Amino acid sequence: MTVIGFDLDMTLVDSADAIVACVAHTCAVYGVETDDAAVRATVGLPLDQVFPDLIPGVAYADALELYRAHYLSHGLAMQSLLPGAREALEAVTRDGFRVVVISAKKDSHVQAVLDTVGLESFVDEVVGERFAETKADALRERGALVYIGDHVGDVVGALGAGAVAVAVATGPTSRADLVAAGADPVLDDLIGFLPWWDSWVGSRVQTADQTRKAMSDKRSIQEAGA
Repeated sequence: MTVIGFDLDMTLVDSADAIVACVAHTCAVYGVETDDAAVRATVGLPLDQVFPDLIPGVAYADALELYRAHYLSHGLAMQSLLPGAREALEAVTRDGFRVVVISAKKDSHVQAVLDTVGLESFVDEVVGERFAETKADALRERGALVYIGDHVGDVVGALGAGAVAVAVATGPTSRADLVAAGADPVLDDLIGFLPWWDSWVGSRVQTADQTRKAMSDKRSIQEAGA
């Protein structure tokens, strides 16, 4: 089956409050107070690009361990589905495609979130700790045709793998920045994904039918000339 990739945070799941709270908790352990708005603007980035700026004197591995433990104990309860998420995965799997979720999160945390919000049955594979070019590697390895995300890094990943870059403006990245990065289409949310998906699948079927007809016509001409 052909693969369609999805990002997790702020694409399928609204996890912004959980991320902000867990970053704040981690920094507070080291005596640093964070600005919630500033942390929220970093949602979607790998934490190795976040913690060194917030708590520069702390070993990243130590901060990450604290963050991940707090996320499992407190953050999971703060997750909620974004509009159209379930319906998008239902449509993709209904049409015979495999869903792979590729995220900057640790793979076991991605799975825990999917289990918490009830999306696990739609997802064939989870790939964690990937961002931008490394998302492209994961998509390319699986031959993904489309990748849906909310961040410029997601667009970079999709285009780097030769996949269609579909973006949703449900995260901290502006529509203008997603367009400038090369996403096409840029949707308000995954509710808008459904009509695009039906059109995209329909065009693939039409192209396949045209190819089969052309091959059939070519064989008929060859047989007639034999």
